[in-house]
Amino acid sequence: MNSLIRASALGLTLAAATAATAPAALAQTASAADSMFRATTLNLSAMGEVDVAPDMAIISLGVQTEAATAQEAMQANARQMTQVMAALRRAGIAERDIQTSNLNLSAQYDYQQNEPPRLRGYQASNQVTIKVRDLSRLGAAVDATVSVGANQVNGISFGLNDPAAARNAARQAAVADLRAKAELYAQATGYRVGRLVSLSEGASYSPPMPPMPMMAMARAESFKDSTPVSAGEMTVRVDINALYELTR
Repeated sequence: MNSLIRASALGLTLAAATAATAPAALAQTASAADSMFRATTLNLSAMGEVDVAPDMAIISLGVQTEAATAQEAMQANARQMTQVMAALRRAGIAERDIQTSNLNLSAQYDYQQNEPPRLRGYQASNQVTIKVRDLSRLGAAVDATVSVGANQVNGISFGLNDPAAARNAARQAAVADLRAKAELYAQATGYRVGRLVSLSEGASYSPPMPPMPMMAMARAESFKDSTPVSAGEMTVRVDINALYELTR
């Protein structure tokens, strides 16, 4: 019986201690929240952009063949595609930069009014996406593949082998823009910029150059010179958000 009384007394003591501590913790939380509520803050976003010349390109090309049977279409395609792949390697394109992006075999039909479709044969296509890390090789690489049978060139986009330097430059521009905005708003409202409370970065954005359509080319004899390619410039963009505390 005595042990039960002691246990009950201990429970009451702990409950009383907890009850005494809770208001103090709540008071501290409320005080911090009240302090932040009373602070004058400025929430801003900014963007930094830099224009840079691309130094790499991605292009899709391949072979399309037709034959009376599916096997013949695939065999003819395989022969031409093997030569295209060899030409890419001779043009200095590394194995890691050549990736099959489409392989397709389909039946081809002729349609006439009021008659059932008539099987004409089969069409096989094989396309690869290649990354050209040295733009000076691009025109020659395309011409080399066309000369051995590539008859599909679908488009080209440009990018950067290493975008880190461009992104850092865009970050610097974004921070400068952010600081200028903060100073302007503070001055306009009669405050001074105090401490930087927080800074966050959104996803950096390097929009690829719009794919440039290129006509399918049958044979290289129609080209006397290497295919000209103009890379132009691309924009690298970084978005940031920040919270400043303002002071009088």
